[in-house]
Amino acid sequence: METVYDVMQLLKRFGTFVYTGDRNADLILLEMEVRQLHDNGLITQREFTESLLILRRGK
Repeated sequence: METVYDVMQLLKRFGTFVYTGDRNADLILLEMEVRQLHDNGLITQREFTESLLILRRGK
């Protein structure tokens, strides 16, 4: 994973689509969704870590 788009594709695998029209709000919602997936054991630690780094860099 290298871009915010890649994180969005990861979430799409689980039926989650995020688009509000506000980039900052999207990044916050994406991070919340990634955290939920990780807390529920649906994504690996590596996917979680990479996603958070990408989302924080995207701000």
